[in-house]
Amino acid sequence: MKINRIMIAAPKSGSGKTTVTCAFLQTLKDEGRQAVSFKCGPDYIDPMFHEKALKVPSKNLDTFFTGEDGTRELFLNHGAGADIAVLEGVMGLYDGLGGIREEGSSYHLAKVTKTPIVLVIDAKGMGRSVIPMLAGFLLYDKHHLIKGVILNKVSRGYYEMIKPLIEAELKLTVAGFLPQKEECRMDCRHLGLVLPDELHDIQEKLRMAAEELKKNVSLKELVSIAEQAQELGGCLKTDACGTAPWPGIDTPHVWRKREAEVALAVARDEAFCFYYEDNIRLLEENGAAIRYFSPLFDKELPKGCHALLLGGGYPELYAKRLSENGRMRRAVKAAAKQGMPIVAECGGFMYLHEALTDQDGGRYEMCGVIPADCFYTGKLTRFGYVTMREKQNNFLPPGAYIKGHEFHYYDSTMNGAGVTAVKPATGKEYPCVITDENRWMGFPHLYYPSNPAFAQSFLGKAARYKHTLENGYTKNDGKEDSA
Repeated sequence: MKINRIMIAAPKSGSGKTTVTCAFLQTLKDEGRQAVSFKCGPDYIDPMFHEKALKVPSKNLDTFFTGEDGTRELFLNHGAGADIAVLEGVMGLYDGLGGIREEGSSYHLAKVTKTPIVLVIDAKGMGRSVIPMLAGFLLYDKHHLIKGVILNKVSRGYYEMIKPLIEAELKLTVAGFLPQKEECRMDCRHLGLVLPDELHDIQEKLRMAAEELKKNVSLKELVSIAEQAQELGGCLKTDACGTAPWPGIDTPHVWRKREAEVALAVARDEAFCFYYEDNIRLLEENGAAIRYFSPLFDKELPKGCHALLLGGGYPELYAKRLSENGRMRRAVKAAAKQGMPIVAECGGFMYLHEALTDQDGGRYEMCGVIPADCFYTGKLTRFGYVTMREKQNNFLPPGAYIKGHEFHYYDSTMNGAGVTAVKPATGKEYPCVITDENRWMGFPHLYYPSNPAFAQSFLGKAARYKHTLENGYTKNDGKEDSA
């Protein structure tokens, strides 16, 4: 299949990839082109920028989670029919697992999808030194995917002086430049940009960035580079009834959405917004009817739900409001006490604690499902990919693992020890996650398609809970009493 595509990458984080990507997507929209976007790696936030601020369909692509064949499959399915696909890189171009392996890197994704690369170079304070830096990146590019460069935070005078030198010495297209403009700058927090809803006049910022790109970067050159992309072999699903492996899984999977058998309450609002589309789809295809609710604003869980999914997000930013919504906190605790199956990841895990202490020292009551406190550490506590195996097989088959990642500045006085997490780059192991027959609660974010048995097991527990409700029983403190 021929999909015009381009990757916006950089030598390091903070070079301006997201600004250039969003400005480029906005410009494509303004010209009436149908664009889709992808974010390399497990990042939740940049795709939200693409979708919320720009109204451009966006999806994660991660070669660690889905393997090479699965990644190509996901790309083909999301990119089919678009005029152009724009892939935003992560970290430095060659920075993969542990910062040292190719797997999981922007370059690995570009190689797997045969996508031409344009590097965004923060050249502020640089002169001719930008040329040997680029030469080094080109030397390391064994598949000759780097096709162009955009110079960021430079003046027009510098650009006009250095452009002919780069093109003459390196035979590399210099597509343009962007001047340093504070009014176009995106504020940062932790590992990513702040959420789109938090940014003041985000659409205006992005429109200004797009205007700068239109003035100083050749859209024609960028589109031409995208059009150079080769045809990509792979398996495209054109209907809902084909068969193919789930990404990274060798056994066949039927791509047929099942009739809903259980209702799954999923927390989704400003505080809980980190969900992979593939996770939700897998749950739906295994019989879950998704019922979104807001721990911030709703007073009770959705009627008739049979399981609870609390995803990640920023509950610490809304701790006071979450605490003040006592009815919802009590509803969650009551559901847990009755034996409702629960999966809670990172922010959702924090919400289930007795209390959360934020970085200003404020202590706020949470749900009280976990008899422990969460607190701000002042540093990045965990970061990176993990594979996870249960010590007792509550959600996974014996010997099986599921893939995920962690990034959090908060810690808990009870992280759990039901799972062994392994860092794939170093082999380092550590215990995490509170698990039992019906609950999986911990800091790691999970990618369910890396082992669909996890989602199937979760929904199986929901079906059993539904059966107990229909037969007039609930679970209370580990004992079944007449409802």
